[in-house]
Amino acid sequence: MNQPPKAKLYIEGRYLKHTRDLPQTVFFCPVCKGHHRRRHGCKRCDGFGKLTKDSVQELVGWVIAKAAGTRKHKFHGAGREDVDVRMLGEGRPFVFELQAPKVTNLDLADLEATINSRNEGRMEVRGLHWTQKTRIAFLKEGKFVKDYRARVAVSTLPDLEAAQALVGERYVVAQKTPSRVAHRRADLVRERWIELLAVEPAEEREGDESPHIYVTMRTQAGTYVKEAISGEDGMTEPSVAARLGIPDARCVELDVMAILDEESPAQEDSADRDSAGGGAAESVEGTPAARSPKPSPLIVEPPSAFGAGL
Repeated sequence: MNQPPKAKLYIEGRYLKHTRDLPQTVFFCPVCKGHHRRRHGCKRCDGFGKLTKDSVQELVGWVIAKAAGTRKHKFHGAGREDVDVRMLGEGRPFVFELQAPKVTNLDLADLEATINSRNEGRMEVRGLHWTQKTRIAFLKEGKFVKDYRARVAVSTLPDLEAAQALVGERYVVAQKTPSRVAHRRADLVRERWIELLAVEPAEEREGDESPHIYVTMRTQAGTYVKEAISGEDGMTEPSVAARLGIPDARCVELDVMAILDEESPAQEDSADRDSAGGGAAESVEGTPAARSPKPSPLIVEPPSAFGAGL
């Protein structure tokens, strides 16, 4: 069995979030930045230094970093979801970096079980295994396609039969930078492709003041999904609501269902051409051609597979 590096340890796996109040990494207060002096008297965080009690990084770190005898660690995810978005399916790949560990012979299976037992119902990790530093760049720089399922409040129910005609069609949207991220993102218009996978009626819940539907969609990396559904007053065109013929739609719950393959430039160019032609590419039989990305190649590998695909 390969031995982990001595200066730093790199552990790869996947995490799932089952709650809507958990950020991926430490959510420091934007005012005091969590500084041990400035946070005292800070009205934004009431002196806590953070805006949430914990994070995936902390829940993982409190177990693994303690076992490794260090307090220094970094969390590198393959993208991130919003605090109020669940990460389901097979989970999101990540690399957990331990700096200056005093203990290196860690039992990762035991640590995985400890993390999961302590956080049952909130989050879990799967398939922890030793990896290499090069995986960090692969995960953070990859342009991974994602599947989402949204619970959407609508002003009127769409014609579900007509909506089925849109399923499987990939189209391109133009998205202006959403107002919720304008303070930290450049004011640009971005083109991204979207593919509807399903449109279904949603169950009625106590307190609902309007009808709801479920929308399952596959999106290009970098798509602002909540705004792609509502349109945010014309800042995303065409919106899912517009394509379904709904005057008003609002994403009230969002789940990431899958992290898929990184899409190649050739695939992206094909999607653009399909959109410009007014519809999905067709096979010889006249049905939509299969363009769906394969499941993510970031499958957990045993330590003996060090170096594979790096």
